[in-house]
Amino acid sequence: MIKARDITKSYDSLKVLKGISLDISRGEIVSITGASGAGKSTLLHILSTLDRADGGKVMVDGIDTGNLNDRKLAEFRNKKIGFVFQFHHLLPEFTALENVCIPAFIARTGKKDAENRAKQLLDFLNLGDRASHKPSELSGGEQQRVAVARALVNQPAVLMADEPSGNLDSANARQLHQLFFDLRKQFHQTIVIVTHNEELAEMADRRLVMKDGLLTD
Repeated sequence: MIKARDITKSYDSLKVLKGISLDISRGEIVSITGASGAGKSTLLHILSTLDRADGGKVMVDGIDTGNLNDRKLAEFRNKKIGFVFQFHHLLPEFTALENVCIPAFIARTGKKDAENRAKQLLDFLNLGDRASHKPSELSGGEQQRVAVARALVNQPAVLMADEPSGNLDSANARQLHQLFFDLRKQFHQTIVIVTHNEELAEMADRRLVMKDGLLTD
């Protein structure tokens, strides 16, 4: 599903990634761990096309992302990559259902189809009765599950998560961690997770450890 070869990235004179190569299979859950400043989030941003590498190649679902111009890359990202961050980034003026639908509307999916998909996801995440609620009316765990539904609404090839449980209490964090495996079971979802949470890191099929811009495992 993901093939990366010799990925490098620098910011001014600081070399953040120093030649990363990895393969992630369809349906695999992979965690990326390491100390702060090791390059974990930079790597995730490049794998997810939020940023471009200085050198090397990234292929996602058979597409060489380096060959796409900015417009094509944005379209690819919208349809192929789902994002879950530490903070949910829900739009406060919209309901849970409307927030989930936004990526589908950007992809020019019809309103009825987008809402049907969003409702299915909210039901799957036990949020069907919260669809009409705005973020301020939801708990932190519920808000993060809405963000997961939003990430999945376009049926992405890969779900990318950056410290997804970092803003949750331990009970909600455990629920979110289990949710990732439920998603893999239900949808055969490929998931890449950057985390400092040892429990989540160890639950993954494979754990990659970064140190000083390189993979050590």
